[in-house]
Amino acid sequence: MSYIVDRRLNARNKSTVNRQRFLRRYRQQIKRAVDSAVSDRSIKDIDRGEQVGLPREDMGEPVFRHGQGGIRNTIYPGNKEFAAGDRVERPSGGSGGGNASQDGEGDDEFIFQISQNEFLNVIFDELALPDLVRKSLQDIDAYKLVQGGFSNEGIPARLNVLRTMRSAQSRRLALSGGARRRLKEIEALLLEDDARSDPQYPLWLTERDRLKRRVSSIPFLDDFDLKYNLQLKQPIPSNQAVMFCVMDVSGSMDQARKDIAKRFFILLYLFLQRSYEKTEVVFIRHHTSAMEVDENAFFYSRETGGTIVSSALVLIDEIIKERYPPAQWNLYTAQASDGDNWQADSPRCSKILQESLLPLMNYYAYIEITPAAHQDLWLEYEKLLPAFPRNFALRQVEQAADIFMVFKDLFQRRKA
Repeated sequence: MSYIVDRRLNARNKSTVNRQRFLRRYRQQIKRAVDSAVSDRSIKDIDRGEQVGLPREDMGEPVFRHGQGGIRNTIYPGNKEFAAGDRVERPSGGSGGGNASQDGEGDDEFIFQISQNEFLNVIFDELALPDLVRKSLQDIDAYKLVQGGFSNEGIPARLNVLRTMRSAQSRRLALSGGARRRLKEIEALLLEDDARSDPQYPLWLTERDRLKRRVSSIPFLDDFDLKYNLQLKQPIPSNQAVMFCVMDVSGSMDQARKDIAKRFFILLYLFLQRSYEKTEVVFIRHHTSAMEVDENAFFYSRETGGTIVSSALVLIDEIIKERYPPAQWNLYTAQASDGDNWQADSPRCSKILQESLLPLMNYYAYIEITPAAHQDLWLEYEKLLPAFPRNFALRQVEQAADIFMVFKDLFQRRKA
């Protein structure tokens, strides 16, 4: 029997590569387990790691086997119970909690812990902000190298051989073109039959030698001929974006519905912070009036009141005009509400969206948190869908378990 011994030195994180290979191999099983875990978590624990269980039948691994091939039947000395061809049953008993059958056979699940980063990678895999466009040249921190002509100085790796040879040939022609033509004329005179009897013959020989020395003294390649590819740093427009998070905190939004809305916005906030560097988040809470708040006040403030949704939309429009020019920023909005609004205000909301916001927005997502029929706000928003089919989306959430699937549906990566 032969043995394989791996004597390579292990780094500090020696199992990192194997762990990543394992996560890729069982990606679908892990994704199903994570999707299920997110729906059952509390708001505070939504971004921590998770224990994932995989069935034993999915855990097959390739192995090295040594020895003779094929199937062999062997009866060992001392056997009193079995004959050739008998099948040996698995021993029954044991107190394990696996998937045991009446015949005493079963396999436990394989349980392993995934880290916070791995958990978030699985959650936000295949998600993206829709229609994100590179717009702005402000705050540039990324560049790409582009061809910018040729230079007389550079490193050998960027030497342009073709340009160098062209430059050398042009230089030789400029410095020795007249001498070469005169040399050809003299050589033609010397080849004539009566050249030796000509009184100018010694002068022709002297001039020929002088011209040859002049032509040969011009180097084939000179430092002046070297041409290098010139590469310039060109700024890459940044894909900076702003997300307006709008949450209804009116009296009709009870604590359960607010928790569902917070769960959605926490997922959205984690997604933006993890996937995009140049993304700003504007938090807006509204009841009868709207107010821009910080992250802590958005999630934990207990202020409440009546409902006038248009106040939040007007505030978004003002903030865009003041701080986020559409020519430089990608604009996104996520709005969560139970749909209950002052009756005369819903048509105004629809008008503000149609005339001011939706023409500027890359994407506007509205989720209505209600297990009942759609409210007035949804019915007004629904009228805008034919005019804005790509950048306007409506979704209904009935319970906390639905929020993750709705989130994935809204921000699923689109094909170009």
